[in-house]
Amino acid sequence: MPDHPAICWFRRDLRLADNAALTIAAGSGRPVICVYILDDETPGEWRMGGASRWWLHKSLEALDADLRKRHNRLILRRGRADKAISDLVAETGAEAVFWNRIYDPAEMERDRRIKAALKDRSLQAESFPGNLAHEPWVLRTGNDGPYRVFSPFRKALLALDPPGAPLRPPKGVGVPENWPESDELDDWNLLPVKPDWAGGLRESWTPGEAGAMARFEAFIEEGLDDYAKGRDHPAKPNVSRLSPHLHFGEISVRQLWAKMDWLEDQGTASVGKFRSEVIWREFSHHLLFHYPDLPERNWREQFNDFPWRDYPEGLKAWQRGMTGYPLVDAGMRELWHTGYMHNRVRMVAASFLIKHLLIHWKRGEEWFWDTLVDADLPNNAASWQWVAGSGADAAPYFRIFNPIKQGQDYDAKGGYIRRWVPELAELSDRSLHEPWNASEAELESAGVRLGETYPERIVDHAGARKRALTAYEEIRRG
Repeated sequence: MPDHPAICWFRRDLRLADNAALTIAAGSGRPVICVYILDDETPGEWRMGGASRWWLHKSLEALDADLRKRHNRLILRRGRADKAISDLVAETGAEAVFWNRIYDPAEMERDRRIKAALKDRSLQAESFPGNLAHEPWVLRTGNDGPYRVFSPFRKALLALDPPGAPLRPPKGVGVPENWPESDELDDWNLLPVKPDWAGGLRESWTPGEAGAMARFEAFIEEGLDDYAKGRDHPAKPNVSRLSPHLHFGEISVRQLWAKMDWLEDQGTASVGKFRSEVIWREFSHHLLFHYPDLPERNWREQFNDFPWRDYPEGLKAWQRGMTGYPLVDAGMRELWHTGYMHNRVRMVAASFLIKHLLIHWKRGEEWFWDTLVDADLPNNAASWQWVAGSGADAAPYFRIFNPIKQGQDYDAKGGYIRRWVPELAELSDRSLHEPWNASEAELESAGVRLGETYPERIVDHAGARKRALTAYEEIRRG
């Protein structure tokens, strides 16, 4: 084996299978130094929120354990990635650095600088396709521009050759004679301590590659067949819950795609709908690649004049799940407890903040960024702007989700609301979605005292809808 090692720089690819950078490093015949760098200093980068930091800690633990089974280990460094890589090269005499690409704007600019600096030193520096089915610059319209509408993007992507077969994990990973110094993971203080608010996260998730594969297999067995319809009902087990595993790269899109192809050949129901949701993720990355200010600025400039309200009390009530609208409150409490919210309820909760309360979509984007374990910059930004109507292929301005009807349609028996808003659990199915219309006798029998055990509505739906429509009409007339 050559004496000079190769560095495999792990990022959002915290897995051994289908990891091109690791496969190339392991196949080079060199000793391999596997490193993760907590870069919280590069300008322009969105710093991870609290829930993501918890997940990262657990995922790095799992990755290190998997590497140790192959007699290797994970080296941890903190600071600017360009300096950390340069220092590691100098310390180890490494002559090659391999990594898988991330497509967020700040990371792409940083990676270009790092690759150029390494090549200036006559070192091998190679990056490989990241955690997407196709690179975000591949798909172009007939006018050679980026896609701005999902349906034609989906059609064009499906017309491409499918992603290649996923790579198997390397059988062996060369071990260096001497290990460079490593930070201790606990010293990064990624886990909450005082208070320890992560109990619900620990109950709900198993971060790491093995946890990702187990979740995927469970979804195939329990949820995929009825996914097309069941995915809209938050009390049903018909969502994949793979989003945090995908974000951290514990499972790859190529692995999902290959399995979906096989399932489709077997005649499994709902595969096409699930594939469309994966393609929506691709579309979000495509948008951020071509419009790097998507998380910060309205994609449609006319929204710069939208009459947003400064309403801190309403924002706080929404964040705490105390709006007086049971479906919205159930979603926000699920988010706080588990770091996750069912997708149907996400749309309802986001619409409520933006259109019922007229609070800027960026306030919601920031809250989700801090509290979601699947906080993903392209998905978060594109989805919030979609709901607001300010983004690409956005929801029509007149789509204002009625939180009462959404609950009645998609949680008719109240299983979801009763789980997350237990103070309303004894109400009838009918009154559960609009407790303000329940009789005094029913409220008393159910132990509900509006304004005490459960809040009064912070806004009237009909009045809020009318106000939002007026605001949207004004900017449309421009």
